[in-house]
Amino acid sequence: MAQNVDPTAAAGSGAARKGSESSASIARGSVSKRLQQELMTLMMSGHKGISAFPESDNLFRWIGTIDGAAGTVYEGLRYKLSLEFPSGYPYNPPTVKFLTSCYHPNVDGEGNICLDILKDKWSALYDVRTILLSIQSLLGEPNVQSPLNVAAAQLWSNQQEYKLRLREAYARQLKS
Repeated sequence: MAQNVDPTAAAGSGAARKGSESSASIARGSVSKRLQQELMTLMMSGHKGISAFPESDNLFRWIGTIDGAAGTVYEGLRYKLSLEFPSGYPYNPPTVKFLTSCYHPNVDGEGNICLDILKDKWSALYDVRTILLSIQSLLGEPNVQSPLNVAAAQLWSNQQEYKLRLREAYARQLKS
């Protein structure tokens, strides 16, 4: 079976539809189990600069943090993100958005992120750690050919000017 095909959805027979309520709760339980496992893996991984935890008691809504990687214009900056996991996770990607305003070529004013692994290149093999590390990497290595923020993409080639604009935007959001 393909890695992005939910085995409960693949059945699709009349018998499978009869038990759709129970299969939905089973699926939700397996997603919860997967998310608990990912939380433990993330906590034990010891990766510096990334973290994520469920928001209150809701295992399907997490708050993550990413520190800008050393040697990039984002070094020393910390960003907060929201991660919302669908009932079809891990066969469907979570919705990930920046909560901290982020001046970046692949992030729009609403915090939406243009990153292929969160869209058409998603794989059920990815986990929260992979997502956070990918976004952290994206900060220092944007895809300026596919920008959500055209002004940031155009400024990217001038790193000194970009860093100045980035720091101004970051300081502004800290004050608000």
